[in-house]
Amino acid sequence: MPAASSSLDSADYDPIDHLNAIFAHPSALASVSATAETLRSYQDDLDEDIAEFVAFQSASDADSVQRIQAAKAELADLFKKIESVRERAMQTEQTITDMTADIKRLDNTKRNLTLSMTALKRLQMLTTAYEQLRSLSKSRQYRECAQLLQAVIQLVAHFKSYRSIDQIATLSRNVADLQRELLEQVCEDFEVTFAKGEVGQRKAMLTEACLVIDALGEHARLRLVNWYCNTQLREYRQVFRGNDEAGSLDNISRRYSWFNRMMKTYDVEHATIFPPHWRVNEVLANTFCEGTRDDFKGILQRSMRRGDGPPLDVDLLLSCLQETLNFEHSLERRFNNESRSSMDTIVSKDERPQGFSQAISEAFEPYMSLWVESQDKQLATLIPRYRQQPLRHAEEDFSAQAVIPSSTELFHFYRLTLAQCAKLSTGTRLLELSITFAKYLDQYGQQVLLHFLSNEKHGQQGPDIQDIVLVLNTADYCYMTCNQLEEKIKGRIDEEFRAKVDLQSQADAFMGIASASVRMLVGKVQIACEPSWREMRNTPWSKLESVGDQSTYVAELLRNVKDTSAEILKCLHKQQYARAFSDNLVDLMANLYIANIVQSKPISEVGAEQMLLDSYVLKKGFTEIATLNEEPGTPPPATFVKRVNASMSKIDPLLKTLQVRPSPPEALVQAYLIHIADKSDTNFRKILDLKGIRKAEQSQLQDLFAAFRASPNHAGLVEYSALLTPLQIQSAHMGTGIGSLGNAASVMGTPSLAGARFDPRDLGSAIMNAARDGVDRFGSPAPGQQGAATTAASTGGGDGSEGKLNENLKNIGKFFRRDVGIGGFRGFGRSEEGR
Repeated sequence: MPAASSSLDSADYDPIDHLNAIFAHPSALASVSATAETLRSYQDDLDEDIAEFVAFQSASDADSVQRIQAAKAELADLFKKIESVRERAMQTEQTITDMTADIKRLDNTKRNLTLSMTALKRLQMLTTAYEQLRSLSKSRQYRECAQLLQAVIQLVAHFKSYRSIDQIATLSRNVADLQRELLEQVCEDFEVTFAKGEVGQRKAMLTEACLVIDALGEHARLRLVNWYCNTQLREYRQVFRGNDEAGSLDNISRRYSWFNRMMKTYDVEHATIFPPHWRVNEVLANTFCEGTRDDFKGILQRSMRRGDGPPLDVDLLLSCLQETLNFEHSLERRFNNESRSSMDTIVSKDERPQGFSQAISEAFEPYMSLWVESQDKQLATLIPRYRQQPLRHAEEDFSAQAVIPSSTELFHFYRLTLAQCAKLSTGTRLLELSITFAKYLDQYGQQVLLHFLSNEKHGQQGPDIQDIVLVLNTADYCYMTCNQLEEKIKGRIDEEFRAKVDLQSQADAFMGIASASVRMLVGKVQIACEPSWREMRNTPWSKLESVGDQSTYVAELLRNVKDTSAEILKCLHKQQYARAFSDNLVDLMANLYIANIVQSKPISEVGAEQMLLDSYVLKKGFTEIATLNEEPGTPPPATFVKRVNASMSKIDPLLKTLQVRPSPPEALVQAYLIHIADKSDTNFRKILDLKGIRKAEQSQLQDLFAAFRASPNHAGLVEYSALLTPLQIQSAHMGTGIGSLGNAASVMGTPSLAGARFDPRDLGSAIMNAARDGVDRFGSPAPGQQGAATTAASTGGGDGSEGKLNENLKNIGKFFRRDVGIGGFRGFGRSEEGR
């Protein structure tokens, strides 16, 4: 029965399962008696074990109770002992207190006795010092008075808490009265001495009297110094305030001369009287500046109120302002050992000295708008003069880094004007000046730089390459210096006006002019290539019988392109402009090739194959443009080769379509759908016209084209091809001219494909037309999409057309700036020396 015992001990014992396991077979019933006996034996064992466990637990509980009771008894004894110790400690403390009480009383008595003796001794000293001070004051022994007065003041301060005692209160009042008497006596001595002109004879006495004033404190020193300043300036006020002629702005130099003479008198006769730390001369200068500033405010206000009289003379105002600034500068040098910024130096606001800066010149600040207006008028006279000046002196050699001298002159004028204004006003007037700067930057760009590019006096060939490069360099210099100028103004102007300073639109306009200059340089290559294009147009492309190596015009075209480009690239010292020129030239050549294909119709299949071969030769030749002035064997930049391939490859779909014969017609239609890939009937007719197919034969092809394009296989066709849609195919009787490539579109890289001939005389006016018509001809979004840069009124553009021109230039500049990746700024105004 071991298994049964094991089963009986388990936690999940089930008697039914156990019985089923024991009596699993009828034959097992014979062991029922034995099984019952075993269970009774097992039960007896369990009863014995339980009895033992109960007896053991009962004995264990009794021991625990005994231990707990013993612990409680021990705790009670411990508490009694602690209480006994506490009582003994209290008794000991009381005993010690009783023993030391007499000692503490003795200590307090000793301390009080010491304080009393000290107080009596100080009181005796105060009484004695007071009596001595009275005696010395009557005999005007000021040096001894000063020393004794300091001791008396300190002793009186010690007895401040004892004033409830009548004798001490009386003594304190007597000391205060003596201090007032001394102050009045010293002031009287100064007044009498200065009134009688006996400063030289009594200088020692006055010097010692100042020691008394110093001992009396700040209020006494202020009274004496103020009296001295008012006495010294009394004559000045009488002369310059009571006399309209002497007090006018014309005599401003007399005011400063008078003060300089007074300061010399102070240095020679009075400086040794007053202690250096009083800084009497500086207080005198401040008092003079405050009074003079108030005088100038009154004079200027009266001048502005006299409406029927002559207006305030701006030259006189500036002259007075300059003399005032120089005077303030001299005061700062003397008193602060800090030099004020000169008229041609710009310093940050944190670097400006604070002493006498604007101490007097502040009176002129509200009238600086007149000065800003005078700068406006002066700039208005400069722009026409700059327009008439030559781009460079006749004897001056060309430099690839040179700029037009008038640009550096203009920014030099700006720098001086900014420095002059920033020293006096860093608020509204400086903001007005920045608006004036923006106005004439716009005018310089339009009326000087852009005027030169569009001037008809250059004749059929337009400006020469070097002059165009000068305009390009100048526009680039103005662009970068505009940004520097804006930063300088923002660094000087008050925080509340900083966000209103914006010359970015002017900088964008100059970048637009730089873009126009680059496109005009591209136009120079276009002019040189015109004979080659004419030869191409005169070739009988419909009568060619076989394909040769390359057409005769190709070599001459490449030679003209490379020779003219090499000459231009030699003059461009900035890599970004050289790259922009090369990119635009390749785009223009690709567009011109398409335009001349149109003007060379009809074109046979052999002619189209020959043109395709010519385009491959041209594409290979154009990749050498970027390295024309490099060492032989220099590989062109990979990005430029990619640009050439992309520009010239757009010709391929047109020529590959023209290569297909019109019979069978399905082949031509399929070729069009593969290469041109649009649904336009108009564009399909253009291909038929270029191939020279007669109108009568075009109907069948058009019907077939309509059927094929409706097929589900051609569901992905676009509506209009970007290649064919701009083309304008003219009838044969209208001639084979390439179109008016002298217009703005051709110069900007989007040649018109109309039927008129190229006229180089239109090249100059093309730039102006492009800017007036908008930036879309330059390849950027229209002005309305870019957002208006500024209005004509805010930039001084004049009428509406000039305002639109300027706005378009700014949008052109934004696009071109992104295109060429301009980076890095030169320092503001550096070009006078560096160029």
